[in-house]
This record gives sequence, structure tokens and C-alpha cells, in this order.
Amino acid sequence: MKEMNLSRVEELVREILIEIGEDPDRDGLIETPKRVAKALAETTASTRLTEFSEGKMFPTEHEDDDQFVSVNNIPFYSMCEHHMLPFFGQVSVAYLPQGGKIIGLSKIPRLVDYVSKKLNVQENITREVANILMEVTNARGVAVIVDARHMCVEMRGVKKMNSITRTCYYVGEFKENIQLRNEFLQSLPKVN
Repeated sequence: MKEMNLSRVEELVREILIEIGEDPDRDGLIETPKRVAKALAETTASTRLTEFSEGKMFPTEHEDDDQFVSVNNIPFYSMCEHHMLPFFGQVSVAYLPQGGKIIGLSKIPRLVDYVSKKLNVQENITREVANILMEVTNARGVAVIVDARHMCVEMRGVKKMNSITRTCYYVGEFKENIQLRNEFLQSLPKVN
């Protein structure tokens, strides 16, 4: 894992505060550069990783591969690569196991975290979750739906509060089989 130079990031945040007209030495801002550096280290942790390494597979007693497994409403937070503002929402994932092997259910939210903890766009999160899950599981198909709110839409520019962006990505049988895709879509909880 590549290390992040927290001291250098603190210096840069201090410079930004000065450039926007703030006094980084006033009481409320004294520790802000350090807090921002730590927050950036956390929200971009995957930038310093080379690959997703938590995709443990487990054998099952049955090789009944005609039923999909889904994990829905996985919360995520990411940072827009265009404005470095947050976007956040929920990810729903389904996959068709193959060869009697399944992935540990906790690994799917870990994959969502891995993909989202870097500067990003929603479309890439959707595609990367699907492609990595397909690679790790050797599934017959994967479907991913992401619903998110973007602060770059809500806080600046058009300023449209509470708008939800939905992205979908299908691989394998979910891409080819419309009935299977519709079954997954109908099983999703309603977006709030």
C-alpha cells in the first residue's frame, strides 16, 4: 500500500484556507488541515491499494445455479472526481453462482467500499463492482444498481435537492436474459 503524506496534505489544506480568504489560525480552523488530511486518507483509501483482496469463496452442498443471490441497499460514500464533493447512496448487487461456489455475503459490501473509496464517478462504481465480482466469483452473471445523491448537483450549479441518479450494469446472463434482469429489478426495495 502506498502511503499518503499527511503532513503535505495538511500544508496544502492550510494554503487553500488562506486562498479562499480564511484565517487558518483562528480557533475554529486550527485543527482543520489535520482533520481534512485524515478524512481524505479515509475517503480515498482504495487509491493506494492495487487490487481487491477480500473475495473469499465458499463451496456449497448443492450446485443449484439457477437462483441468484442479491445483497441490497449497501450504503456507500464516495468523492466526485470532477469537483471533489461527496456523493452517496445505495448499491444493490445480484449474482448467479456457478460450480457450487458462493462468495461470503460480507465480501460484497467490502467490494463496494473498495470500489467507492477513491475519486470517482457513479458510472465507474457501478461497472467496477460488477466486473470485479464477476472476476472473483466466476459467476454466470452479475447485476449492479447504484442510486446516489451528488453534492455537486445539490450544492452548486443547478442546485437540485434530493435528486437521485440511478446507474445499472449487467454482465453475463443478467445482460442476456431480460426475464432474469426484470426479476432482479422487481426484487429491489423502493428508492427513498
